[in-house]
Amino acid sequence: VTVLAAGAATPAPWVNVIANDGFGFQVSATGSGCTWAENSRENRLTPWSNDPVTDASGEAIYIRDEETGQVWSPTPSPVRATSTYVIRHGFGYTVFETRHAGIASELWVFVAIDAPVKFSVLKLRSLSTRPRRLSTTAYVEWVLGDQREKSAIHVMSEVDPRTGAFFAHNAYNAGFGDRVAFLDVDDETRSVTGDRKEFLGRNGTLHKPAALRRTRLSGSVGAALDPCGAMQTTFDLVPGQEHEVVFRMGVSRGAAAASELVQRFRGGMAARTALAAV
Repeated sequence: VTVLAAGAATPAPWVNVIANDGFGFQVSATGSGCTWAENSRENRLTPWSNDPVTDASGEAIYIRDEETGQVWSPTPSPVRATSTYVIRHGFGYTVFETRHAGIASELWVFVAIDAPVKFSVLKLRSLSTRPRRLSTTAYVEWVLGDQREKSAIHVMSEVDPRTGAFFAHNAYNAGFGDRVAFLDVDDETRSVTGDRKEFLGRNGTLHKPAALRRTRLSGSVGAALDPCGAMQTTFDLVPGQEHEVVFRMGVSRGAAAASELVQRFRGGMAARTALAAV
């Protein structure tokens, strides 16, 4: 268990590697990580920095107060809350707990034992005495190869017409050209973007992304973009109410198989069943 007090320096990352057969990710005490499929070097879904000092990451989750515009993360990185974090690494899962601006959060990350799907289950509870309107945003920088600098120009994205999930693929990834990665959440009103420049802004960073100063994501997908995957969902909380948001990231061979995998693991019950198996 890692306890990271508000304002404290980030400790050296304690890394938990969570994997099933050929699919997995690593996660540190700051929340950073890298996800791969089948080959942890040749087919990375998101970047691996190999830098324990900066502990950089190409994955992030944000919480935003829609009334005030205040943004923070359920993990110490990239936007730290003002309260203490408690991070628990277990066998097959990691949990991040904190509270900020009258909202208590609990983030569980794990992978299914029988499918290439990573879950980020975010549980939010209102500690306020007034109604709250919040949004949550999941962000990933697609690699779909060994190095993002080499593969970025080849990554194409689209919204699956069957499920509404965000799809990305790299046909030039030798040996894995038919793989389709996806990002999904259970909300028909979600907004998405596949444009990293739009999300971060000019000279922007994950610590202060430009997209979180706007109401919704633009829906930009396709080719010739600086590729990323971002998905945002908005909801209301009354005092004392709890709400669960389940983000899923995974990969499959071909768009049809990816669409079936998305449908198979939709819903809170599917995530709870997968966690129980873990």
